[in-house]
Amino acid sequence: MRIGVPLETATGETRVAVTPETAKKLISQGHRLLVQSGAGVAAAASDAAYAAVGAEVVDARAALGCDLVLKVRSPSAQELEHMQRGATLVGMLNPFDAEGLQRLAAAGITAFALEAAPRTTRAQSMDVLSSQANIAGYKAVIIAADRYQKFFPMLMTAAGVGFAGYKAVIIAADRYQKFFPMLMTAAGTVKAARVVILGVGVAGLQAIATAKRLGAVIEASDVRPSVKEQVESLGAKFIDVPYETADEKDAAEGVGGYARPMPESWLTRQRAEVAKRVALADVVISTALIPGRPAPKLVSAEMVQSMRPGSVIVDLAAANGGNCALTVPGQTAVQHGVTIVGETNLPALVAADASALYARNVLDFLKLICPKEAAAVNVPLDDDIVAACLMSRNGQITRRST
Repeated sequence: MRIGVPLETATGETRVAVTPETAKKLISQGHRLLVQSGAGVAAAASDAAYAAVGAEVVDARAALGCDLVLKVRSPSAQELEHMQRGATLVGMLNPFDAEGLQRLAAAGITAFALEAAPRTTRAQSMDVLSSQANIAGYKAVIIAADRYQKFFPMLMTAAGVGFAGYKAVIIAADRYQKFFPMLMTAAGTVKAARVVILGVGVAGLQAIATAKRLGAVIEASDVRPSVKEQVESLGAKFIDVPYETADEKDAAEGVGGYARPMPESWLTRQRAEVAKRVALADVVISTALIPGRPAPKLVSAEMVQSMRPGSVIVDLAAANGGNCALTVPGQTAVQHGVTIVGETNLPALVAADASALYARNVLDFLKLICPKEAAAVNVPLDDDIVAACLMSRNGQITRRST
C-alpha cells in the first residue's frame, strides 16, 4: 500500500506523523512510504534519515495522493484537494469539529481521529491524548521555570555562584526539542519555588513530576478524589475540598478518565481554597479540560491580581479558552505583573519526542486497520477502537454521539 506523510501546514505545528523509526517498520511490512520533503525537519528528522530507511522523499501532491495518509492535524481545504476520493486518513482530527468532519466526509475520505480512542487498557498504546499530554505537562514546567525570575530548587551556594549555570540549563531545556532532565548542583540557600497544579490528569501528573525534579514545593487540585494518592506519591500536597453531598461525590468520580462538571456548591468551596494557594504561589500550571467544552475558569482576574509580581501562570487549556480569565490564547501576556503563558500547542515545542511518541501511537493503530503487506485498508467495525475512531466513511459522518 502507498502511505503518504505530508508536511504539517497548520500554524505552529512542528510534529510529524511518522518518524524514521516507524517508517522503517512500515516499509518492512511491505508498504511503500512517501514522505514529503521537509516533513520531519522541525522534529529533527531529515529527508536523508527517511531515505536511509527506504522511504521515498516526494512533493506535497504525491504524499497527499496516497491510499493512506498519516497526519498530525486535520488537512486544510487546499490539502484535501490533493487527496483522492476513497483514501484513508489517520490523525488528530478533532472529533468535536463538526465542520471539519463534514469536509472530510464530502471529500469521500475514510477518516480516523485518534483522540476518540476509548481509554481502555487495550487502547493505551494508541492513546495520543496521553502521549501528547505528557509532553505538554513537562514543557509547561520548563516554560514556567524559564519565565520565573528565581530558582525553582533550593540551592546551597556562595552568593551569586551557580545562577548562570542554572539558567543556562533551563533555557536549553525550554529550547531543546527533546526531554532535558534537570541536573542538581550543590549551591547558598535560595527558597524553593511554590508551584500550584490545577487539574491532575496525565499533563498535571507530568507537571508535578517535572516540577519535583526541579526542586519546587508543589500543591495540586482536582475534582476527582481518586487522584489524591497519585499526587502524594509524586511528592506533592493535594488540596483537599471535602464533599458535603452524594451528588458532589458522584460527580467527582468522573467518567471515561475525565472529570465531570461539579455542582456549584462544591466549586464555590474549591475556588476559595484554590484562591488561598494561588495567592502564595510563584507558579500556577492549569490543565483542566473537558472534551468538547470550553475550559472551566479556575483562576479569576482577582486571583491573578493577588499573586506576587514576577509570578508565572502556564495555561495548558488555552486552546479551549483557558482556565485563567486573563489568558490570551496563543500569546504570552503580563497582567498585574504576572506572566500568563497561553501557548495552544505545547507538544509542538518539543517536536522530536512528541513526534516519536505520536508516531508510535499511529503505528499501533495501523495494526488494526492495515495488516502486514495488506493491499488496502480494512475497517473492522466489530473492533471497539476502530469503531470509536472512525469519523467518516462513504461520504457520511460516522462519528459516535457522546
